[in-house]
Parts: sequence; C-alpha cells; structure tokens
Amino acid sequence: MKNRTKLPNVYLGVVLALMYLPILLVIVYSFNQSKISSVWDGFSLKWYGELFRDKALLEALVNSLVLASLSSLGAAVIGTLGAVGMTRVRLRSKGVVEYVSTLPIMIPEIIVGMVFLVFFSLLGLPFGMTTLVIAHTSFCIPYVYMLVKARLVGLDKSLGEAARDLGASELRAFVDITLPLVLPAIASGMLLAFAMSLDDVVISIFVTGVNTNTLPIKIYTQLKTGVTPKINALCTLMFAATVILGFSSAFLGKKDRKKL
Repeated sequence: MKNRTKLPNVYLGVVLALMYLPILLVIVYSFNQSKISSVWDGFSLKWYGELFRDKALLEALVNSLVLASLSSLGAAVIGTLGAVGMTRVRLRSKGVVEYVSTLPIMIPEIIVGMVFLVFFSLLGLPFGMTTLVIAHTSFCIPYVYMLVKARLVGLDKSLGEAARDLGASELRAFVDITLPLVLPAIASGMLLAFAMSLDDVVISIFVTGVNTNTLPIKIYTQLKTGVTPKINALCTLMFAATVILGFSSAFLGKKDRKKL
C-alpha cells in the first residue's frame, strides 16, 4: 500500500525531469569555456560577452521587445474593452461569441500564421513590424480577455450602480470604480501576453519581412548552422525573463483573487 502511494510522486518526478533537464543543460553549458557545446571545458562568462557584442542579435532583441510591448498593450486595451462589453450585453449568442474570442489560443500556430499570411497578402500590407504587431496582438487578446472577464464576474455590481446613483456617468463609474479593481488582472494578462509574444516563432515566420528579424527567429535560423554557447547564453537569458514574467503574472493574479 505504501509503495502505491509513491507512484504518483515518482511519475511526477520523471515528467519534471524530462521537461526541465534539457533546459538545465542549456543553462549549464552557457557558462562553458569550450566552443563545442557538448564538451565541458571549465566555467566562463565569455559567451555572455560575445552575445552582447553581437549587433545582429541585439537588433533582433530590440525588435522583439518593441513587438512584445506594442502587442501586449494593444491586447490589454482590446481585451479589457471586450471583457467589459461582454459582461454588460445580453445576447443569445453570447456563449458562442466568448468561445470564438478564445479560438486564437486553441488553433495550431501554423494555421494562424498561414491565415495571417493570406490575409495580409490580400490587403497588400508590406510584411514587417506592422504585420507582426497586428498578428501578435490578435493572438494575445484572449489572454487578457479571459483574466479580465474572470475578475469582472467576481465584482460586486452594486459598486458601479451606487456610483451611477450618485450622479456619475457610465464612463466615470468605469474609470473610478471598475478600472482600478480590474487593473491587477489587466497587468497580469499583459505580462502573460508579453511573454507569449516574446517567445513566438511560428506565426512570426509567416508575417515578418526580409528586413525585420525577431529574436526567436534569429535563434531558430542560427540553430541550423550549429548550436554555440552564445546561443545557450541567449536562451538562458530569455528563459530567465520568461520565468520572471510568468511569476509576476501569477503573483498579480493571486493578489487580485485575494481582493475578491
């Protein structure tokens, strides 16, 4: 009986090892002195120095940060307005609309990328930062929408009604009452959207231009010529940034739930 109770823990340990052991190896070998990634030749930070001297990678990093910032900001505005609107309207097809609004995170990325490729081609939009921002904003909206909607469902409706009874307009009640209460959910959704945008490769490949490179695409193309410790260092920094954003989003979400 005791052996049976240990099986779930053993299973969980195996799954976690398979998931995180490769990441741990990438982090360890980013500090490798040797140019050959698979051979350990002593501790060194030189590849981090090489990384920050690579102008092409730094340019791709700036593009990714700008893209993620604009996409998460656009998703925050559209997702918040959509969540607020859907909580106030009464439609028979409301459930269908809410389901459709979450489709971008359920459809395979390669299909979403192909759809955007055809759509932008039909519109005649030049591929580059503009198409990247539109595409990334589109698939980031559901993350903000779901978090804000969940927060709005738990709000006491009498707060807004009391503000309107005291003479506040609909807009004033939203700005002074509703918005401060849902702000942690918006921030949490923005952080999650930022991380997803920063990490995207598949959709970006379909909608980027010749002169616009993002960091994930740059890494992907360099992997074809062989993995170097410089790429390991870059992946380590990206992993650290993603973890920080993920924990920040979870912390804000937990803080928001405590207020309910």
